[in-house]
Amino acid sequence: MHPSEHLKGSKGDNLEGKTIVLGITGSIAAVECVKLIRELVREGAEVHCVMSEWATKIVHPYSMEFSSGHEPITEITGQVEHVSFCGKVPDKADLFLVSPATANTISKIAMGIDDTPVTTFATTCIGSNIPMIVVPAMHQSMYEHPIVMDNLKTLHDELDITIVGPNIEEGAAKVARKDEIVDHVVRELHDDLKGKEITVVTGSSVEPIDSMRVITNKATGKTGIELAKRAFRRGANVQLWYGNIKDDIPSWIPHRRFETLDDLIGYSKDLTDIVIVPAALSDFGVEKVSDSKISSDSSLSLKLEPLPKFIDEIRDDVDFLVAFKAEDSQDKAVDKGEQMIEDGRADMVVANSLGDVKHESNKVCILKGGDWIQGDKRYIADKILDEIDKRA
Repeated sequence: MHPSEHLKGSKGDNLEGKTIVLGITGSIAAVECVKLIRELVREGAEVHCVMSEWATKIVHPYSMEFSSGHEPITEITGQVEHVSFCGKVPDKADLFLVSPATANTISKIAMGIDDTPVTTFATTCIGSNIPMIVVPAMHQSMYEHPIVMDNLKTLHDELDITIVGPNIEEGAAKVARKDEIVDHVVRELHDDLKGKEITVVTGSSVEPIDSMRVITNKATGKTGIELAKRAFRRGANVQLWYGNIKDDIPSWIPHRRFETLDDLIGYSKDLTDIVIVPAALSDFGVEKVSDSKISSDSSLSLKLEPLPKFIDEIRDDVDFLVAFKAEDSQDKAVDKGEQMIEDGRADMVVANSLGDVKHESNKVCILKGGDWIQGDKRYIADKILDEIDKRA
């Protein structure tokens, strides 16, 4: 057994049973392909590589064989490899991913030129209607060449090819992050939530005390981030609104930051049909906020006043509202969550005990009538989305 088999599916089964052909071209970003291949394998994919001649001068084919478990294709032979994988044949590849894609390769694909193994695969793939993703990587000046930009537009608009990235930094159009690429690969091959418009509101809000200090809470926003990422992977059109959080925001998902509850309520005109609110929003604010920093030389008393409930503010404008209810005990969370549904304040409630919450895991109950679900937050996010798919 090849060592790569031990990694297969270790992060999930999103790509189980899927064959992905990775086209590697002569960009220095080819050095990232070992990590990318491994990540696809961890999601369950079978990965085969095809390399241009210039790609083999940057990374050795042995590296691709090591990471994928398959000898890469570096030339088209009498085995007609491009047809075997991407032709109109049984058991053809599920997706052709070109990463990194140089300006040269992008332009050749757009013009139907196939004079390298990678472009020959691309031509065959397009003719067979196999999904394609292209991940550009080059110097910024090359990327901004108007003809290169036109060719990228041709790939996207006329050939229905998904373009991922690039990230413009340090004068370069850098290859997209591997987790961004993998999320787009999964999205291309899963569409059970396609057509659904989802807003996820996560993290904690902050309410000012003075010009320096704020009131907030310990929420991390992790559950909301996982909900947004999993919904994106499953084909939904997602927007992520986030407050004070500790985890990185997936930059490839449209996002908007808020601080106070007033900020958030001000965004509500842009909500979608389905809104999921795992955010820990402030229940109280200071009655009188100081314009300057309050001196710490003496004791201080604050008078707090209740703030509006975000879900009540948006209830009439949302077709399907998912609220979260956390309490000190499971029974209390369930009772209050079910009352929210009975009162019409939410269409679905996810209840949990504060004692069950960990940074990477949780235990929740989807109301009404659901069983308690325990696991990491990716798993829980998928279970919540499964239920939304049934009900919304």
